[in-house]
This record gives sequence, structure tokens and C-alpha cells, in this order.
Amino acid sequence: MIEQWFPNVNWDKMWEATGETLYMSAYSTFFTFVFGIALGLLLFLTSPGQLWANKITNVFTGAFVNIFRSIPFIILIILLIPLTKLLFDSMRGPNAALPALIIGAAPFYGRMVLIALQEIDKGVIEAARSMGAKTSTIIFKVLLPESMPALVSGITVTSIALVGYTAMAGVIGAGGLGTLAYLEGFQRSREDVTLMATILVLIIVFIIQFIGDFITKRLDKR
Repeated sequence: MIEQWFPNVNWDKMWEATGETLYMSAYSTFFTFVFGIALGLLLFLTSPGQLWANKITNVFTGAFVNIFRSIPFIILIILLIPLTKLLFDSMRGPNAALPALIIGAAPFYGRMVLIALQEIDKGVIEAARSMGAKTSTIIFKVLLPESMPALVSGITVTSIALVGYTAMAGVIGAGGLGTLAYLEGFQRSREDVTLMATILVLIIVFIIQFIGDFITKRLDKR
């Protein structure tokens, strides 16, 4: 019956495109998580009164974050064409979308990391410092564990945004459901192809949200 509702859908292409979307989303989410935490920690630790207080570093890091999280994604893809060609020798395919996805999302997530770290009780940090804890100990035993529920919640929101970014990247041939919906659906006036691609994107988003909410609840001890 589903074939009757979606007569123009090539299911092999649809599942291949779904796999490409999952690939781009998973890889970009992982690296966004890593780089975003690094940026957030740097912003937090170089702010006044913190362990690495340094106004110049803090200002430059903050400027980097603000600039790249403000650039519209489709423009960022165009700006990063030289870097993408240098890394992958192509502007097409799932790998070619990764630089723009990561560079576009990591600063956004880095700002969310900073907010999460700022909400930690200062007394906990001061207690660790007064006991002579090393910076690495404070980071991995205090800052990250205390903020983990907010960090997971933040990466959930960011990963959902990345799924949407992959669809936009599909317009320039990055692959995935976005490319399929645009080339096979929109350009050929096959509304059922576009609709099916949209449904699959929504399913991916709902699964990410469910997993993120589940992990956040398990980590939140309040």
C-alpha cells in the first residue's frame, strides 16, 4: 500500500540518502561536541576570575564564536569552498559537507557550553581550587560532570539543527535526503519523493530528541 501512496519513490535511493544523512549528522555531531566543549571551556576558563583568566584570549575566542555562529549556513558553505576542495578535492558528497557543518555548529554549541559552565555553583569550583586540585582535575572532575545534563541537552538541540543543515547542504549536492528531495522531488515535481524525505528527516529528529531527553534525565540528579 505504501507504494501506492509514494509511486515515484525509488526506495533504494531513499535508504541510501537516509544513510548519508545519518552519516553526516553523526560525524558532525561528534566533532561539534568535541570542539564545542573545547571552545566553551576556553571561554569560561579565560574569563575574569577563572583559572586561565586572560582578556585577550577571551576576547578573540568570543569574537570567533560570535562571528561563525552568526553566519547563515548556506553562506558559510560558499565561504568554505576553498577549504572543502583542499580537504576532499570535491564539493559534492557527504564528506564535502562536514567542514561547513562542524564549523557552523561548533561555535553555536560552544556558547551553550559556556552558559552551562556558568551555571555551576561557584562554591564547588572554589572548594576544588582550595584543596589544590590541578586544572585538569577541576575540568574533568568538577566542570564537565556538574554541567553534563546541560551539555547533553545542548548537543541534542545542536544535533537536530545539524540534521536541518544537512538538508540545506543537499541543495549544492552534498548528498543525503536534502539532495534527494531537491533533485528527485522538487526539480522533477514529484511531491511524494519530497514528502517521504521530509517524513524520514522528522523521524530522525524525533529519535535524536528522545535519546537526548532520556540521557539528560538519567544524568540529572536533581
